[in-house]
Amino acid sequence: MAEPLPAAVSLPFPQILPLRQRSDVIRRVVKQRLETVLPTAMRENGFDMWLILCQEDDWDPIHDTFCPMDPWRPILQMLVFFDGGPEKGIEGINISMTNMQGLFDSPWQGKDHSEQWALLRKIVEERDPKRIGINIGNVQWAAGGLTHNLYRQLVETLPEKYVRRLESAEPMAVHWASTLTADEIELYQHVADVAKGIIAECYSRKAITPGVTTIEDLVWYYWQRVKDLGLDLSFRPFFFRCRSDADEARFGPDDLAIRQGDFVRCDVGIKYLRLCSDHQQWAYLLRPGETDAPDFAYQLLGEARRLQDIFMDEFRAGLTGNELLTNILGRARREGVPEPKVYSHSLGLFLHQPGPLIGLPWEQERCAGRGDVKLRENNAFTMELSVGKIVPEWSEKEFRLGLEEDVVFTDGRCRLIHGRQTRFHLI
Repeated sequence: MAEPLPAAVSLPFPQILPLRQRSDVIRRVVKQRLETVLPTAMRENGFDMWLILCQEDDWDPIHDTFCPMDPWRPILQMLVFFDGGPEKGIEGINISMTNMQGLFDSPWQGKDHSEQWALLRKIVEERDPKRIGINIGNVQWAAGGLTHNLYRQLVETLPEKYVRRLESAEPMAVHWASTLTADEIELYQHVADVAKGIIAECYSRKAITPGVTTIEDLVWYYWQRVKDLGLDLSFRPFFFRCRSDADEARFGPDDLAIRQGDFVRCDVGIKYLRLCSDHQQWAYLLRPGETDAPDFAYQLLGEARRLQDIFMDEFRAGLTGNELLTNILGRARREGVPEPKVYSHSLGLFLHQPGPLIGLPWEQERCAGRGDVKLRENNAFTMELSVGKIVPEWSEKEFRLGLEEDVVFTDGRCRLIHGRQTRFHLI
């Protein structure tokens, strides 16, 4: 017997915060991150200075995460962080024309970029940092935002002894960008609520007319709905149709419509309050006389949820993504989960970065580099996985049921951010 529908399905569409309120929330969160995440990121990784340099319309991804939502960021941007020790704390300095709304000291009020470089040199010399982090990471793209042009100008500006102290800030950038605050984790519930509300609309007669609507129609419906709500996509939306062999033969290979008896799977996400969602859920189009999806589909859904339970139970701080993959798949196979696959990635301020990668659809043993990143507290992930088996009454091909739910690892355990799919959306 399938579980009853979660109560959230019957709730009205969640309220979207107006832009001004979003701006207030984002500024508050950035301030909290500066006070709590940044000191730990710098000290645990042994850096006493971090330089983040970029230019207008060519942003370093990390620079975005330090900024309020609404300032104009013209021309050359320079952020300097210096750890003066536990008593003085982390000093944040903004050398640009950007109004950072009081989050950083702003000692420069000019308009000539040559003055910016001169002031940067002065600040570095006065503080005499021993290890200077710059964003030239080669594993995580989020940690590699310093352009060659700005790197060259930086090297030309600094005295030689400080050039020798420049090194990749990748471990510090990964720590900063993958760690969420308590407020962000709480906000994630609202983000996921909105994200699932949009999916529910797509899986209704509001969006689908059986025999008429196509998968491509659904892609554009979702995309338009996200934009109409004033939100951003976290990636291009995808929808997929799953059809029985009998119906494939009946309607032919050129049929594009979604019809009764078809399953539909989405892979979609939004970016809202700077947090990315990423979900895969399933719908079934009822045939005449049917009241629910076929039993075999619920059996597979149950197996996928069993794999989800194993996934969450195997999270341990300090393990790498590759170690997590080995442990999850090994246990799933021992416990008889049919053809398990795991291809999970970190989530939060970025979609696929910068925390540990736990498998890829085409790599179920070891992902070099990104899979060697270690799990830390207050990291979010998308629990992306699948199970599969041959269902003779449906198709000669394997029926693979993939699910994707957003989770967070906090207080030593991995938990769902906003529940999970227990029944098929019915159309």
